[in-house]
Amino acid sequence: MTTKLVGAKVQRVEDQRFLRGQGRYVDDIDVHAGTPTLHAAVLRSPHAHARVRDIDVEAVLDVEGVHAVWTYQDLADLSVNLADPLPLLIPHPALTHGRTQYALAKDEVNYVGEAVAFVVADDRYLAEDAVDRIRVDYEPLPPVVGIDAARAAEHLVHEDVPGNVGARLEQEVGDARAAIADAPHRLSLDLTVERSASTPLEGRGVVARWDPDIGRLQVWTSTQTSTGVRAAVAVKLGLDLGQVDVITPDVGGGFGVKINHPWPEELLVPAAARALGRTVKFTEDRREHFISAAHERGQVHHVEVGFDDDGRLLGLDVTFWHDHGAYTPYGLIVPIITSTQLLGPYKPQSYRVVFESLYTNTVMVTPYRGAGRPQGCFVMERTMDAIAAHLHKDRTEVRATNFIQPDEFPYDQGLVFQDGRELEYDSGDYPRSLEMIKRLVGWDEFEAFRAEMAAEGRRVGIGLACYVEGTGVGPYEGAHVHIETTGKVKVATGLTTQGQGHATVFAQLVADELGVPMTDVEVVTGDTRRMPYAVGTFASRSAVMSGSAVHLAAKRAKEKVLRIASDALEADVDDLEIVEGVVSVKGSPGASIDLGTVAVLSNPLRYAFDEKSRAATQFTVGDPGKPPVAEDDEPGLEGKDFYSPERSTFASGMHAVIVETDPDTAEVRILKYAVVHDCGNLINPMIVEGQIHGGIAQGVGGALYERMAYDEHGQLLNASFMDFLMPYVTEVPDTIEIDHLETPSPLNPIGVKGAGEAGVIPSAAVFAAAIEDAEAHDHPGLAITGMPISPSELFALRQAQEPLLKQHEEDA
Repeated sequence: MTTKLVGAKVQRVEDQRFLRGQGRYVDDIDVHAGTPTLHAAVLRSPHAHARVRDIDVEAVLDVEGVHAVWTYQDLADLSVNLADPLPLLIPHPALTHGRTQYALAKDEVNYVGEAVAFVVADDRYLAEDAVDRIRVDYEPLPPVVGIDAARAAEHLVHEDVPGNVGARLEQEVGDARAAIADAPHRLSLDLTVERSASTPLEGRGVVARWDPDIGRLQVWTSTQTSTGVRAAVAVKLGLDLGQVDVITPDVGGGFGVKINHPWPEELLVPAAARALGRTVKFTEDRREHFISAAHERGQVHHVEVGFDDDGRLLGLDVTFWHDHGAYTPYGLIVPIITSTQLLGPYKPQSYRVVFESLYTNTVMVTPYRGAGRPQGCFVMERTMDAIAAHLHKDRTEVRATNFIQPDEFPYDQGLVFQDGRELEYDSGDYPRSLEMIKRLVGWDEFEAFRAEMAAEGRRVGIGLACYVEGTGVGPYEGAHVHIETTGKVKVATGLTTQGQGHATVFAQLVADELGVPMTDVEVVTGDTRRMPYAVGTFASRSAVMSGSAVHLAAKRAKEKVLRIASDALEADVDDLEIVEGVVSVKGSPGASIDLGTVAVLSNPLRYAFDEKSRAATQFTVGDPGKPPVAEDDEPGLEGKDFYSPERSTFASGMHAVIVETDPDTAEVRILKYAVVHDCGNLINPMIVEGQIHGGIAQGVGGALYERMAYDEHGQLLNASFMDFLMPYVTEVPDTIEIDHLETPSPLNPIGVKGAGEAGVIPSAAVFAAAIEDAEAHDHPGLAITGMPISPSELFALRQAQEPLLKQHEEDA
């Protein structure tokens, strides 16, 4: 009997290729047809805010080896749509003043790094030299940098956007302000999360080739949505969808920044390929990625909360301001997620949330792994810790008091989520998760450990954070499963892959359903030639969406296998089974037929090419009284299906950490990290744990190191890996204790929920809690209200406490 693969810790099939240096990324693509590939470079604005008075390209025009130099004025000649602003991808009624940039700046630049001119030359060196020859006359304007400046609105990013407010959105369940006013206990908190960014190892890149003989464009791009780029390129270049193929090869990390599309280069490079009749390539360098890709995280929150003697939330009122940078191509997705996912596993009796999304003269904001959830989790969990401190209760007790209970699912929070559907949790068991995380981290034994460490002069603290993550957002994904005459199975799905292990988990699903060895299953993603209709890889949706579609497509293929095999074996479908790629009659293994032969029989032939195909020719098989292909059938052995959910699934988890803070240097050291995670049925626990490990590493960076530091002029001060701090392996926990809880989702056929962002969501919250706890004895009252926190900032917080401590000692 074939061993069941779903639920097993199967080794990733992708790893050998990557470990041997056989990955193939956009910069590796070399598809020139007889003539060498041309290379592009971009002139970018050195100003955060300025009018463009004039662009002089004369010094470039006669340079040997330069094939094109374009400014905004040239775009309309290439395609009428190319001169329009880039798309606002996700419109929203509350986004009353949405703005997007042009492929090349028109009249004004609004952040350092905005594309101004585009050069194509024989090689990148020449293209960069040509860019340096272009002269631009700028009229600097006052920049708006940071949320405080945006709110003050002494200057405007866009002169037609009053107060720099792109959007204001309010949602409320009950009457939160009245509930807070009547509550026996009330608290106010002001909390901040600074700006950060994805910084994948591979930046953006695009290669394009135009075939004039067939009028077809091929584009290779490092993206999280091949089909999205395809649609955008077709519209902007005035082509039919069928004239554009987009292929996403291996991607060296995405984390959200590559879900935005189209980037200016994803339009300019294909336009150049068509105009010049040559293959054209653009590869972003590291500084370009820092100053011209996308950032995230920057928010400021004000919280008012009312609660009873048990810590039960009677009213929660949150107002926050979201810095979306200079443009809003991805709409309000990030702040909407923050405003709704802030609630986590809790059920306040009333809740009001209001946010304003603000323009600043900085790089635009699009989702970064977690996509608004880390900010929401930080705010909610800091509020829970504050309530526990106010009531002198254990932090876990206050959380347990507010949990949604297992018998309350599905649980409707009464809000509208990022997909426009109700925020209704499908499944979970939060009390059980709390029991598991307490045991895993040693919560109840911690005070004894703290006393032991204190005897050695060491400060330690423990923190806990809970979260709920909306995953598997729609609208749909599809899959195609094709069984070859060799018995091999080819699987195609339209989303792209950036390290999630799709080739492994989708093969597990197909191998189990079709009863074939996993080594016989090949998975292709991100190629519009193989699957032209898809949405993309984001929001922890791959397993839910494409996993379900792959499962359904495999079932369709299996149904046809059994139908054809039943005719060949003269047996009832219900009496058949598929084991190791062979269909046989249960209990009679001698009566069998392999999948390859079934595939041959599925395609009636006129011509025989070998002994196998001879079995499907017109004088060998078929009923002369019936059509060779029935009216409700088609040739070939394949299945195709799409999965479209009613609404999102909601994964959940809890993280706990024990840290040590140095009494002298304020450095933070991680002693123990524990995770309990519920993503429904586990397809591959090893891959889920790998996702969690990677997320935690990213979360450590976001909590303790990484931030985008702008000065008042809108210049990014740390736009290199020399200056942008990231955790090394020495800063990431050596061992992460992980336990899984499985509460299957009732919303999809395989009962899964997403896992891709789980590791990063609670990081800021859990570290803030643990560090504050470590400092509580020596610096009572020290509150961590902003993240990330560096040793110097913790040291400053300690110093700010010193006068209060001295006063307290004198009063005593």
